Amino acid sequence: MMQRQRPGLRAASALAATLSLGFLVAPAMAHHSFAMFDQTKTVVMTGVATRFVAQANHAELHFYPIGADGRLVTGPDGKKVDYGVEMAGAAAVAQQGITAASFPAGTIFSVKVNPMRDGSNFGSRAANSAIAKCPWKKPPAAGKTCDTVPGSEILGAATF
Repeated sequence: MMQRQRPGLRAASALAATLSLGFLVAPAMAHHSFAMFDQTKTVVMTGVATRFVAQANHAELHFYPIGADGRLVTGPDGKKVDYGVEMAGAAAVAQQGITAASFPAGTIFSVKVNPMRDGSNFGSRAANSAIAKCPWKKPPAAGKTCDTVPGSEILGAATF
């Protein structure tokens, strides 16, 4: 004769199954966390695009930063510093006019970035911020951003 399972035991089993599922799903969702970016800091950067990476989860725009003196930033080794900014998925940013076609290598632009907490050369585009795109081959004056250049284009939001 089979014994019936007690109601308390059934609830405990259901809770254990739910928690187990949560432990399996959490690592899959972890890559969407923005905890690695310091969202208390916003840095305005101007740079020269080197490539646009269109990915479903997060599009990336890689560039060489331009310093306040108007020159490309170089590292201690004398080489140009590479920097990258992560954005929403490629389809979402494409609706804002941000695509590989609108940011070919050589495009000069300014963007607001939440930098990595560990100081590495990568950040996320600040929430609800625009990207200011300079007219082709027309950089901003030293210490200025692309939104100050006549003929600049604002993408992703109403104002820079």
